[in-house]
Amino acid sequence: MKGNETMKRYAILTVGKTHSGKTTFARELEQYMSNSLVIDQDNHAAFINKHYGKLMPTSGPNTLKYTLTHTIVDYAVHETNLHMIICNSNRSRKGREELLSYFRNKGFDTIIVNFDIPDAVLQERVKRTTRGTEIFRSASSFDEVLARQQADNYNSDAAVPVVGEADDLFTIRQENDVPFIIQEICNLIE
Repeated sequence: MKGNETMKRYAILTVGKTHSGKTTFARELEQYMSNSLVIDQDNHAAFINKHYGKLMPTSGPNTLKYTLTHTIVDYAVHETNLHMIICNSNRSRKGREELLSYFRNKGFDTIIVNFDIPDAVLQERVKRTTRGTEIFRSASSFDEVLARQQADNYNSDAAVPVVGEADDLFTIRQENDVPFIIQEICNLIE
């Protein structure tokens, strides 16, 4: 930074169903953006389940996980100059609006990376997964999570991101799109 010039910061939100590649993408993007931090709620859920399972809400939203995530995000926003890569499903339009508004109010530019991977591909990935289930509170398998998310497409506020929702929107439809989208984001940030 030169003089009083402030560095532009970005908040990048991933949106997609389980096993669509959000975490892999976020970790890869973080490697190309040295001044960035991945915030992954699955890590927070696993930590809470392992160390504070007795505090886990038994019904309704996992407010403990959301509080932990909010605390980490708030600290990173106020105490660092890092770009934020928010790696959650972020499928709720209302939830995204709140998150995007929070970052805009803190001076961040916003980017959504939507993972529009065909359900057949996701079902195959879920069958082959080696991911642990320690992040679960109300599901017993990733098959169940995916089935819920597929049903959500028809009966909840789960919504595909639209142009104008964030400052920039990118869509990944297949694995081959990842390097191009990472390069596009890095070009924006430079």
